[in-house]
Order: sequence, then structure tokens, then C-alpha cells
Amino acid sequence: MEAPENENFRDSIGTINDEGKRAWVYPKKPSGRFYDKRKIVSYFLLAFLFAAPFIKINGNQFLMFNVLERRFNIFGFPFWPQDFHLFVISMIIGVVFITLFTVGFGRIFCGWICPQTIFMEMVFRRIEYWIDGDRNKQRKLDNQPWNAEKIRKRLLKWFIFLIISFLIANIFLAYLIGSDELISDITDGPAEHLGTLFPLLIFTAVFYFIFAWFREQVCIIACPYGRLQGVLLDNKSIVVAYDHKRGEGENGRKKFRKNEDREALGHGDCIDCLQCVHVCPTGIDIRNGTQLECVNCTACIDECDHIMESINLPKGLIRYASEDEIEKKEKFKLTARMKGYIAVLTILTGVLAGMLLLRSDLDARILRLPGQLYEHKEGNIISNVFTYKIINKTSLEYNHVTFRLRGVEGEIKLVSTEDVIHVPEQGLAEGTIFIEIDKANLEDDKVKLTIDVYSKEKLIETTSVNFLGPRSYN
Repeated sequence: MEAPENENFRDSIGTINDEGKRAWVYPKKPSGRFYDKRKIVSYFLLAFLFAAPFIKINGNQFLMFNVLERRFNIFGFPFWPQDFHLFVISMIIGVVFITLFTVGFGRIFCGWICPQTIFMEMVFRRIEYWIDGDRNKQRKLDNQPWNAEKIRKRLLKWFIFLIISFLIANIFLAYLIGSDELISDITDGPAEHLGTLFPLLIFTAVFYFIFAWFREQVCIIACPYGRLQGVLLDNKSIVVAYDHKRGEGENGRKKFRKNEDREALGHGDCIDCLQCVHVCPTGIDIRNGTQLECVNCTACIDECDHIMESINLPKGLIRYASEDEIEKKEKFKLTARMKGYIAVLTILTGVLAGMLLLRSDLDARILRLPGQLYEHKEGNIISNVFTYKIINKTSLEYNHVTFRLRGVEGEIKLVSTEDVIHVPEQGLAEGTIFIEIDKANLEDDKVKLTIDVYSKEKLIETTSVNFLGPRSYN
């Protein structure tokens, strides 16, 4: 069955034309109260994004996601491979948090916080408006032949886009390998660190491709978050919505005519000026309702409010509202589903906080050397060989680290030239030890030993091992 004409927008996305080709979007330059607030939020988040890799807390980078070495720093807390469960819980908390806000407030994350939207709308598009001009000038420039003006503007814009993409790639790399490593590689020169240079060039090319050409397609095609709306949103979710009750009236929308009594004619407040469509960065008509392409950027709200003011009609024809508020005049309230998400979020946050408080600064692992059982020595001594690994999660060095048996008489010997262990900051120490115990002190052929790890005279960690001895036949 063929869809009605006013439902054709549901058959394809807003950036594809009737021939199936890319429909380039030329959004009008937005302005208004929401846009001004978004600029404040965006520039704060941009400053945070560029500064976070260089902020240190107790010597730890504020945010780092070193996937290659499986080292992560979240708000100054270091997470090692042994802390992977903590990192997973942190990621789950982030997902639940975003899900909760999507259920309550739609894609507010996309419009206000998402790095893709912030860079695209607050950096690259603003540069484009500065060089190419507003919507109509951009269309004219694209359609005109390659003359001196077009070449000059294109080269200037592309060069600036490339420089910004290179800066973003450097910051992105600082999150991956650490800011200290990045600065060291830059200082030494690119020729000395080709393993850093090539990823940097690849990231630069990717970011340039996204912001110079792919653009809003990231939100529409590549990002899976938009498709979650169909699952997460309901009639009680606050989204950027067109008040069709007020806008359409009884006889639909109609162009504005001065001194005309629209109410008497049965027409709504929408004057079909299309400004909400022209200002949309994804090229949709918000009057068609909630759509996949809408990122809740509020540009249509500001533009519609400006039009309503100019014709002396109340603002808010397009606003943050739920379907139930428009249809039934119901105000926002927490639903059972939202309360459930809040409960889960609270529990997970409490669990993570407890685990972080109980987590030790050092992690000591002592494991039996594979293939080894025990060895008889002179004086009825039973010896077991183990390997140890001590991971230092702090920015402090631990010197004079020793192992001591608890509750059992015996001796721990290091297989090294030194009697103590040195653990560097945010590093690890590993080696081999022998544990020797008099057979008379063994109650069974398999005894669980508790080993305390000391730094000088301070107990810093406790671990345990299974000590093997000869089987007793009594």
C-alpha cells in the first residue's frame, strides 16, 4: 500500500534525495536563547576535552583509555587489567545513566553533550559560516563554477578543517597512549616514533572525513544511539516537539497574512514559513513528529520562537514537551520505568564506590611455577618455588618491599641479587621466590599460607598461596 504523501518522510532518511543520492544539508545559521546556552555548554566541554589528558590527580592522568596496554584512568582512578571488573561496572553505569536520560528527555545527550555534535555545530559549521556565509550563500557558492573566489574559500576552509582535525587527532591520541608519552614523542620528533606518527595521520584523516564530508550522516547512519529511541522513548518522554494541536488548528497550517483572523478561519499558529526546516542540521521537518534524524539540538525551537515573536503570537509552538503534554496537558513525572533505572543506577554506583574504597594501591599475585611440586632439602626442609607479580597503581615508588609468612615458621628467599624488591610508580615488579618450611610445621600435604607484603615496616598488601609437601601416611 502506498504511503500518504504527508508520510513519505518515513520511507527514507532526510539526507537522501528521491534518486537515492546524498542530499547535502545547508542549515541556516541558528541563533536564540537555547543556542546561546548550548554555546556555553559546548565551549566548557571543549575546554574539558582538550585539558583532561593533561590534568593529573595524584600523578595519574585524569582520563586515559590505553587499550593497547589495558590501562585506564577514570577521573584520576587508575584501572589495571586486574581491575577490569571495576572498569566494566563504570561503563555499565554510563550506559544506564544515558539510558535513563533518554527515557526521560530523549536525545538531549546528542544535542548538548555529544562530541560529534559539539565539534560539528560549534566549531566546523561556525568556521563554514564565517568563510562561506549563511545557508543561501553556501548553496550559491556550491553551484557556481570554480572561479577565484570559490577556490580561495574552499582551500581556506579545507586547510583550517585539516588543522583542527590534526589537533583533535593529537588529543585523541593523548587519551589513548597518555599525554606524557605523546609530548615525549613530539619532543623527540616524528621520525623517531613512526608508530605514533602513522596512527596520528590516520586519525587526522578520519576526523577530516567526518567533519568535512560525512557530517550529520554519523548521527543518522553510523551512530546506533538514534535507533534506540524507538525502544526507549514513550509518550511521557520530553523531546523537542511540535505542538500540532496549536499549530494545525482545525483547518491546518496557513501562510501568514497581516490583519487576518486565523482563529476565526480555523487555522493554527504555524504559518508554514519552513524556517524550522531550514535551520535543522539534519534537514528534517520537526512538524512530522519525533524522527530518527532529530538530535534535539533546539535550533528549530529558537527559530520558531523568533518567528512567533515577529507576528505577535505566543512562543513555544516548538518546545521541549512530551506527547502526553501536547495531547492531554499532562506535566512531566517520573514513570515506573524511570524509577527502575534510577534504582539500578543507585545500586551500581554504590557497588562501584564500595569497590573503589576497598581497592588496595598495590596488587600482589603469587603463583606456583608451572610444572613444579616441591623439593626436599637438608634439615628436613620442604621448598616450593613461586613467581610473584606486584602491580603499583599509584604515582609513588615502593622501595624495600619484602614478603613475610603469617602464622607459620619458615623463610622466603628471593631469586635475585637483592634481598628487597623495588616497585616503580605505576609499574610492576616480578620475579621468583622460594618458600622453605620445616616439614614438622606442615599439618598436611597441602597447606594454605598467608603472605604479607611490607614496604619497610608498613603492611601494604596480603595474599595467599597453596604450599605443597609430601603426603603423610599415618
